[in-house]
Amino acid sequence: MNIFMSHLVAEMGQDQTKQQIEKGLKLYQSNQTEKALDVWTKVLEKTSDPGGKFRVLGCLITAHSEMGKYKQMLKYALAQIDTAREMEDPDYLTEGYLNLARSNEKLCDYQKTVSYCKTCLDMQGTTVSLQLNGQVCLSMGNAFLGLSVFQKALESYEKALRYAHNNDDKMLECRVCCSLGNFYVHLKDYEKALFFPCKAAELVNDYGKGWSLKYRAMSQYHMSVAYRKLDRLPDAMECCEESMKIALQHGDRPLQALCLLNFADIHRCRKDADKAFPRYESAMCIMTEIGNRLGQAQIYLGVAKCWLLQKDLDKAQESLHRAEELAEELGNKLCTLKVCCLSEGMFRSRGQGEQLRQQVVKLLQCVEELELYCGMCGESIGERDQQLQALPCSHIFHLKCLQTNGTRGCPKCRQSSMKPGFV
Repeated sequence: MNIFMSHLVAEMGQDQTKQQIEKGLKLYQSNQTEKALDVWTKVLEKTSDPGGKFRVLGCLITAHSEMGKYKQMLKYALAQIDTAREMEDPDYLTEGYLNLARSNEKLCDYQKTVSYCKTCLDMQGTTVSLQLNGQVCLSMGNAFLGLSVFQKALESYEKALRYAHNNDDKMLECRVCCSLGNFYVHLKDYEKALFFPCKAAELVNDYGKGWSLKYRAMSQYHMSVAYRKLDRLPDAMECCEESMKIALQHGDRPLQALCLLNFADIHRCRKDADKAFPRYESAMCIMTEIGNRLGQAQIYLGVAKCWLLQKDLDKAQESLHRAEELAEELGNKLCTLKVCCLSEGMFRSRGQGEQLRQQVVKLLQCVEELELYCGMCGESIGERDQQLQALPCSHIFHLKCLQTNGTRGCPKCRQSSMKPGFV
């Protein structure tokens, strides 16, 4: 009788935990974030059910991620891993490591992200784990992109897309398309940089009736960046305004920061530094608050370009120095290369021979480390807007070079050049 009663009490406790988690979700979905957090925090304090504790920690992780409170997100992810270990369940462990990877990705700790993602992929075998693999590959791709390791980033995005298609996961496909848009912005194939977020926006229109508005906001932001790079500034402004409107409605601080940075870049492209500077400043406040160090480096680069427009080389140099410090701290080679290019031009215009020589050596070293060159013509990739094509092996070439290659396979590794998917 005592054993029966204890089981009954445990089941009642689990039901109450589930009801409270659902109550919090309804509050969160109706934009009552603080009330939802209060409900979930109380559940966490009271529940003794490990499964309930794991689920409520997942809710807290997602909420803090969307608010940009990444250090809190990491704290809850670590607690979730401890709970999963206590339960000795491989599915829970995989999900816990994925959340740990995402937390480190948001905090721009890319090496840790890659390591946790590899741990997730090593824990194979169950249906739930396999369903999470697409999200793991997406996070790994974002981390490799943060480290400027472009071939591995593209490999990861390809895998994530395959999982999305195999599981008919349109949400995941939408997120991967946005990341691919960002990928091709970095490589300066602006046609593809626009194609992928447009594809994401189509997915939102066709399937996203019950989705969070963040998916629409995300696709609009990435479209805006591509339009800016294509010098279609009115279109860029319109998409960024749409994204910012949703970000403000939902208290999405990370997206607000990205939109402010993009607004500043649009004004800079219009050579309106007076409008650009305050937006860079606002973006920096949020980026610093949430811990987005790559975002901070990008702001310093934009500010340096503004100072160069105004012919204030001392202030430009100061901003570039800060961008370089952050880029090296993060291991982002592309950002370091951009600093080198701007610094080289500045030292050349000032006639500072010794500094110029040092900068040229550093620039050549960066180019070599990035391995960004076409394996057919030998010219650099990412120096100017050019159409690119990736093969199934994820080697990237100029499209015009591949068109002369016919069907003879990859010029680098000799794999077949038949191209599955649309990456």
